[in-house]
Amino acid sequence: MPAQMTLTQQFAAEYAKGAVPGMLKAIRTIKRANNGILMGALAASYLHQGHYLVSLGAGLFAWIVPAVFDLAMLSMLTISQTAGMAQDAQKAALKVLVVVVSISAAVNFAAPGPLGLRIIFSLVVGLVAGVEWVAAKIRPDFAAIEAREVEATADVRPARRLDPEMARQRAAKAAITRRANQAAKAAEDVARSRGAKAAERARVRAAKDVLEQAELEGFFAAQPYQKGYEPGFPEVTQQVRAR
Repeated sequence: MPAQMTLTQQFAAEYAKGAVPGMLKAIRTIKRANNGILMGALAASYLHQGHYLVSLGAGLFAWIVPAVFDLAMLSMLTISQTAGMAQDAQKAALKVLVVVVSISAAVNFAAPGPLGLRIIFSLVVGLVAGVEWVAAKIRPDFAAIEAREVEATADVRPARRLDPEMARQRAAKAAITRRANQAAKAAEDVARSRGAKAAERARVRAAKDVLEQAELEGFFAAQPYQKGYEPGFPEVTQQVRAR
């Protein structure tokens, strides 16, 4: 390190080096913990529902039906929380998720036992959805990271010290630019989707016009008086012509 660096500047440099690995490690730890909570909640709900359905005489289906609902819950959560997934798919997944969670919670609540225990097992189903929703939101705060990087860089370079307020302003400006780019991209996606829908409507309209024209031509082609055709009653035809 340069000889002119103070202890504070050295600490800032070392802290900046370990900031990114520390944040990544924290994110991985949180996601592993969330996965453990998710698996535990699903197992508790599955076994509780299975035992209840066995007591009702469902037989082998007592263990198959709860598994199907739990897998459907995981699938809908994954679809609704995956970045880049189509909006109509995410909306449909959320609707199905509400139905699946409601049914699973109702089965857990309907199982025999004390009221408090039934409420706990019903909330376990909601915990599954909540934990997965939080896990999908875990991501770094890039604006805060950028602000900390600017401050650390200003501390490490005495010749180019930057006021902390200026660093925060630059970080805020960068965050605004990032949000503007994201909004522009979202608007472009919406415009592209609208254009595709308009093209589809035009294609359907053209196909409908072609079909109507074909039906009209078929109707006129089926008329008996076209192209010199006369029915098999010459006397009536001559009288009509005489009139």
